[in-house]
Amino acid sequence: MNSVTITIGGMSCVMCSRAIEGALASLPGVASAEVDYATGIAIVHFSGAPVPIDAIAAAVERAGYSFLGTADDAPSFDDEETARELRSRKVRFVAGLAVALPLMALMYLPAAKMIAHSPFVFLAALPVFLFVSAPIFAGAVRALRNRALTMDVMYALGMGVAIVASALAATGVLSMEFMLVETAIMLAAFLMLGKYLEARARGKTSTSIRRLMDLHPKSATVIRDGVESTVPADAVRAGDTVLVRPGDALPVDGTVIAGESAVDQSMLTGEPVPVHRGPGDRVTGGTINGNGLLTVRAERIGRDTVLAGIIRLVRTAQGARPPVQRFADRIIVWFIPTILAIALTASAAWFFLLGGTAIFSLSVLIAILVVACPCALGLATPTALTVGIGRGAELGILVKSGEALEQSERLTAVMIDKTGTITMGAPQVSAVESFDIDRLELIALAAGAEAKSTHPFASAILMHAAASGIMPDPAEGLVAFGGKGISARVAGRTVLVGSEPFLRENGVAIPNAASTAITRHALDGASLVFVAIDGVLRGLFAVRDPLRVNARAAVDALHSMGLEVILVSGDGGHAVAAVAAEAGIDRHYSSALPENKAARIRALQERGGRVAFAGDGINDAPAIAQADLGIAMGGGTDVAIETGDIVLLGADPLGIPGAIELGRAVMRRVKQNLFWAFAYNLLLVPLAAGVLTPVAGITFRPELAGLAMAASSVTVVGLSLLLKRYTPPSLRRAARTGN
Repeated sequence: MNSVTITIGGMSCVMCSRAIEGALASLPGVASAEVDYATGIAIVHFSGAPVPIDAIAAAVERAGYSFLGTADDAPSFDDEETARELRSRKVRFVAGLAVALPLMALMYLPAAKMIAHSPFVFLAALPVFLFVSAPIFAGAVRALRNRALTMDVMYALGMGVAIVASALAATGVLSMEFMLVETAIMLAAFLMLGKYLEARARGKTSTSIRRLMDLHPKSATVIRDGVESTVPADAVRAGDTVLVRPGDALPVDGTVIAGESAVDQSMLTGEPVPVHRGPGDRVTGGTINGNGLLTVRAERIGRDTVLAGIIRLVRTAQGARPPVQRFADRIIVWFIPTILAIALTASAAWFFLLGGTAIFSLSVLIAILVVACPCALGLATPTALTVGIGRGAELGILVKSGEALEQSERLTAVMIDKTGTITMGAPQVSAVESFDIDRLELIALAAGAEAKSTHPFASAILMHAAASGIMPDPAEGLVAFGGKGISARVAGRTVLVGSEPFLRENGVAIPNAASTAITRHALDGASLVFVAIDGVLRGLFAVRDPLRVNARAAVDALHSMGLEVILVSGDGGHAVAAVAAEAGIDRHYSSALPENKAARIRALQERGGRVAFAGDGINDAPAIAQADLGIAMGGGTDVAIETGDIVLLGADPLGIPGAIELGRAVMRRVKQNLFWAFAYNLLLVPLAAGVLTPVAGITFRPELAGLAMAASSVTVVGLSLLLKRYTPPSLRRAARTGN
């Protein structure tokens, strides 16, 4: 099912998101919509062909909200419009407080009380009330027009009751004890303070998006027709030659065609050590050039760059509604009708049954309408997920959905692919055995035969030859036998390089004299490459894929979380067993094809296990898709991996436990937020209803209810913002070791 991610402005509470969801879902061709109040991000799912963006924008604006654009062009939270809105809320709060405080002071001075209750004071204060409360009443009208009950409706009802009672008192219809104009103004001021603080806090939840966007440089130096010029970064075209000076950010993804430098990729991968880049190496936009001058051929620009892909992925993940949110959503749907019923019942009970005065009963009604806050419930999950997903992006952990974070705390086992994940993925020659031939001659002939091969073992032999100072003769008559070996003429001799079965197929005998060396290296976990010259076995290369630096530490970290760690590989049993032993992994599977890996995971799941799989995201796609949590190792630049629930931009194995630790930390914060949101409403709604008045004489004034409401949402968002400083213990360890 197709979908599009958009950004919406103008929402004032969680219930606004429900109104927009209804407006979008009513469009023909829209299957469903998810609107996240915390971030202003909406994901619109289509039942068939995509609905035009113009139609989506029109539906949002008909509902009374602002369409800010798609995930690619929507502004961030600190745009000019948002800044103006924050300034407006601040001014309204200050104006309300400046008028309400003197009026409340007059109420406590016996000589001035009559002045405070005079119709002239009401008329003078009324414009201030209308100015301060205008956005809330406007939101209420907009919501009612869309047949939606939002918190603005509740707030408007509470303030409206207070100001209407004051008007009736000022005109003599009611007694002066109903003059609540100072309460109405103070209530409006505190509500605006709450909206101001909440908007500021919510804006901070997406600082990760802004930081990622800021990585993209504003200009670039290009060379066209031999002329060097500075152009806007967005004006760079694919195929352009881009000059990147020391200290500059790369404006595009491309390939280095000249120069050498160390490139700082920490802002994308989270790995602190700069990597060397020279001719032929790929570089990524947003990374920082070191002290060398690089000339780069632009290949991916604009929305096609890795950085743009990361921003889109993070935006979409932050806007998606995970399963844990559905519990709060079900409560929010019934929240406002329930609170209305409680407010009316409590007010009537006090007046008709409990002997309360009319003014006290009215105050109870207003306090309950104002103090109840579904926003805290609605913000509990998305703010924590938004900050957590954003923090992950800063650490090189791309989380594709909130559901991936949920799965992290349910895992029982982690299955890890060997090659390229726990090992370097770059085989190296660990030993050379020669039989009745000079060792250097053996290396030279084997390297000559392998010179044009792309097999990883060929690369290992060629690197070993270069390290030995050998320049091999060119091969003639090269014939490759897929997956088995090669045949070639080198320096006038026939050379076969490949597996033991390949040599036997070509009539080469394996003498008993070589069996001891073969057995020793095989038991040591090495893969063996045999070399025959003129039909006789003359030697072998023991090739090993070394562990990554932090492989053992990553396994230890997973064990410390109570997770079983399983190694799986398509390699032979001895090689896999040796790597497992070196990394501290107890269980391992060898000779596993991609579909076999998925079957292994399925077998664990059928026994009740929850399994994460970490692999390279290409050959391991079936296993990643089958796993409860798929972790794809992106190797620093490849974010086009579609199968992983989490993509690690770096290649450090400590990213695997780091991703799980991040998920668990976010889910802990979600549960804490939900607890405080529930506790707030369960405590303060009864307090506002006056349950403590008969036994302790405690009442809850409406203006204090407004202040408490403001504090509830800010508290939940503030707790979520603590995740901005969270670094998984595994990644802290990686930083200390410098890897």
